[in-house]
Amino acid sequence: MSLLRVWTIAVLIGLTFAAYANEARPLAEDEAVEQRLNHIAEELRCLVCQNESLAGSRAELAQDLRREVRQLIKQGKTDQEIKDFLVSRYGDFVLYRPPVKPSTWLLWIGPFVLLVAGIAGLLIYLRRRSRRLEQEEKPLSAEERARARALLEDGES
Repeated sequence: MSLLRVWTIAVLIGLTFAAYANEARPLAEDEAVEQRLNHIAEELRCLVCQNESLAGSRAELAQDLRREVRQLIKQGKTDQEIKDFLVSRYGDFVLYRPPVKPSTWLLWIGPFVLLVAGIAGLLIYLRRRSRRLEQEEKPLSAEERARARALLEDGES
């Protein structure tokens, strides 16, 4: 293959990649707003990803919520007012650390209840198993020994 052909192919490939390039968006209009947004977004849960913070999520809803939080910050709302607004819209689930109140007791106490129930279930299982093993290990009666001896003697002849 000639050198001219190699250069032509390289230029065409480069132009192809350049056609797909997007314009870079500015990182932040106001650095203070973005820092505050990141601080608030770390304490909020992405409603789509559910196990990811709003700050780390790439979901479209997360981007919309970050935009909404950014607007609320620019309107002069406090962090608590922003969280209260999102909780009124999406419920306590949007918070990574929901408040302790009757409607969230299950979230706070549930894991401990499951742990205690699991330990209790394990203990019950182990006790039943040990009782069953004890019953299986009881010694042979004289009649059972005689029958076993007779079977062994028949097998040897």
